[in-house]
Amino acid sequence: MSSTARTDFDQRVDVIEEAYEFFLAYASQGIPANLVSDGSHQIREYLKRCDTALGEIGDFIVAIAANAGLEQTPYRAFAAVVERDARDARAAIQLALSLPAIGSQVIDNLNASIHLRALLTDLFLIDEVLKAASR
Repeated sequence: MSSTARTDFDQRVDVIEEAYEFFLAYASQGIPANLVSDGSHQIREYLKRCDTALGEIGDFIVAIAANAGLEQTPYRAFAAVVERDARDARAAIQLALSLPAIGSQVIDNLNASIHLRALLTDLFLIDEVLKAASR
């Protein structure tokens, strides 16, 4: 992985955070599960972008640590945690994507799922650790 690992990681995290913010707004709209609307096309795009951004995200953490010359053991261990949580969050996202129409209640439940919340917390933690370790 190239020295752009940090930039790529930051871009992925931005996509994930932006999607989550959209999920929150979408969930509050009360869109019925049987209604296909412009919003349902948007939610599908955000879900797809988030799903893609989560792919192999742990590899970026390891690459950033390696590029910074940091001790690899704790970063590899935490990257494995992030990968597991990303895999679980992706399963939930892909389940929502399997629906012909995606209602607000489904997205509200996705937002509340421990899988997505754990992943977001993981990303916030590793971001702060990487920033502190590079100082």
